Amino acid sequence: MMRVWILPVLLVTCGAAVTAALVLTGSPGTAVAELPVFMALAVVNSPLIFPRSIDAQEAERRSAADGQPVVYWRPGCTYCMRLRIRLGRNAHRLHWVNIWQDPAAAATVRTANNGNETVPTIVIAGRTHTNPDPAWVREQLPSHT
Repeated sequence: MMRVWILPVLLVTCGAAVTAALVLTGSPGTAVAELPVFMALAVVNSPLIFPRSIDAQEAERRSAADGQPVVYWRPGCTYCMRLRIRLGRNAHRLHWVNIWQDPAAAATVRTANNGNETVPTIVIAGRTHTNPDPAWVREQLPSHT
């Protein structure tokens, strides 16, 4: 659980150090501009930007019931962030599984990707797709009923 927060905490710590150094060297204006950049990077790389993760077994059960895709992801993955951001409000319709929190999910991803933990790996209608185009994923979503 703590592993998902390493990068965001590191970004906040670096941001604080850079800000302090800039203030001490007499550049408070630059410091005020730099800190929000580090904070924004920390938020984007944190689990906060993604819908709440569930375990693989629960995601598969829910997907079988509602037909929505399962997305296997991990924090800090730029392709996962791209997918999440480009899906926009539709992202909450998918079932998100953090492979760093669920060893069974990581095993599923490795099986689908020749032993590699390549994410995002998406399961749509029982078929796996590795790092598909977000527009294509949006097209695959069942329409609201």
